[in-house]
Parts: sequence; C-alpha cells; structure tokens
Amino acid sequence: MFKKLCAALALGLGLSGAQAQDVNFGFISTETSQNIRADWQPLLDDMERQTGLKIHAFFAPDYAGIIEGMRFNKVQLAWMGNKAAMEAVDRANGEVFAQMVNASGAQGYYSHLIVHRDSPYNTLDEVLKNGKSLSFGNGDPNSTSGFLVPGYYAFAQNKVDAKTHFKIVRSANHETNALAVANRQVDVATNNSENLEKLRERYPEKFKDIKIVWTSPLIALDPLLMHKGLAEATKAKIKEFFYNYAKTDAREKEIVMKISKLSGFKPSSNEQLTPIRQLDLFGKRNKIEADTTLSEAERRTRLAEIDQKLAVLK
Repeated sequence: MFKKLCAALALGLGLSGAQAQDVNFGFISTETSQNIRADWQPLLDDMERQTGLKIHAFFAPDYAGIIEGMRFNKVQLAWMGNKAAMEAVDRANGEVFAQMVNASGAQGYYSHLIVHRDSPYNTLDEVLKNGKSLSFGNGDPNSTSGFLVPGYYAFAQNKVDAKTHFKIVRSANHETNALAVANRQVDVATNNSENLEKLRERYPEKFKDIKIVWTSPLIALDPLLMHKGLAEATKAKIKEFFYNYAKTDAREKEIVMKISKLSGFKPSSNEQLTPIRQLDLFGKRNKIEADTTLSEAERRTRLAEIDQKLAVLK
C-alpha cells in the first residue's frame, strides 16, 4: 500500500519527494478528482500566494489512501469527513484544526438513502423489507455519511447487516452511487445532502431521477486536518490562511461557495470527533450483541470494554 501510494504521489505531483516548504493537500474521493480539483484549485492558488508555501493537491482512489498518506507524512494537510478524520487522528498523526462553515448557517449536513424516482419504495422500512431482492450501493468504509451514519441509524438500529441483507452490495463514492441510482444500475444507495446539491447543479436531469427515502440526524460539517509533524511556523501560516479566508473578499466568498456552499472555515479540534467516536462504538456494541458465535462470558467482557470507552467520551 505504501509503495503504491508513494508511486501515485510521485506521478500525480511530478516530484520525487516533497520539498522543505512543500505541503501535499489530500482530498477524499467524494466524486471525480476532476470535479474536486476544479472546485478547490482557486483556493489552493490563493493559499500559495498568501502563505508562501508550495501546495500540491493529491487525490487517492479511496479514503484510506489519504489516511495512509498522512500516516507516512506524504500528505501533510487534508480535507476529510469526520469518520476518516477519526482514523487519521488515531493512527496517522493527524490533528483537526479547522471546520467548514456552511453559508446557510446550518450546523451540518445529512446522510440519505436514495432510490430511483420510479421506485415503488418510499420509506426505509419498505427498502429493508424488500432488501433480499435489491442491489445496494454502499459508501466508502471510511465515509461518515456514506457508511458510518447509515450503517448505524438505518441498519444497526433496525438489526440489519447491510453486507448480507441485500441481494448485491457494492461500494463507491457519493457521486458514483447517485448516478448509479439515476441510471438504474443499483436499486438503493447511500448519499448525502451536500453531494445531492452538487448533483443538482452538475447533472440536473440525473438529479430529477432520484428520490430520498431516508434522512439521518444532523452530521457535523467536515474538518480539515494537518500532520502533527509539520513545523510550527508552517502550521501557523496554514491556520491563519484558513481562519481568515473568505471573511471579506468577494472573490474568495465565491470560491468557497463553489466548493460546498460554504462561508469559510472556523477553528476546531479533535473534540469535534467525539460524536462520531460514540457512533462508531455504538455500532460495534450492536454487532457484539448480535454475534451468536460469542460465548456469554466473552460477550459480557467485550461489551464492558466498549461501555468503558463510551463512559470516557461522555
């Protein structure tokens, strides 16, 4: 994995290794890299000019590629969802320093399950009752809205294992799943409110062919992370840039609106990830309770371990 990642970095960046003042910025694969690059490149150009750092965009085929890149210090800065950020903090020397701010004032976004508009199913209950005859497009395992949140709220709370409940299960990014539903390639798929809004703008005819059948509780907006090993002076430059970006400049405001209808970024920390940690542990707890292969003693022991971790997070 590491060798492949290094090769991809060298190819994608045209470098044999990052220079002293070079910062590799990793982007999770919520849609095609071309679309993400088009949205973020103006901000990256501004970042270079305002900080004096050389900023390189890096795209991996899945979330794990960005996490591993940060683990081996081949990615020093990243935009991630909360679930991927949790993994990066726990095992890749990442630290949350900023959070996106929605231009509408909303404190977060929503996970959805979507079907084709002509589907006979209109609710989560109907989808679950007919799961054995349906194909399901799941999200990346490190995706908050594409995997973790629906995995817990839509499936685990209904005592459903998505891996075995549906006739066919495949995993893809948000955009691919949405288009697969619109094109009748899968019957139901995960998505989120932000990506569906982008789909409405980029593929309005496809968007019309999508129907939402389930909506999650509110999810905190995505964080930005940096590698703990960055020089303190570099960290300071990056923080100053993001905390002040699009505050007053009209052009900058247009740039962040295009990225994801944002008004800018605000300071944050690893504490932002606490609800996601709780959600992750609750999901694991449900799986242990439902595991018929465990002895009663082993089940009690493992449940006690999780309950202890949950108590620490309260």
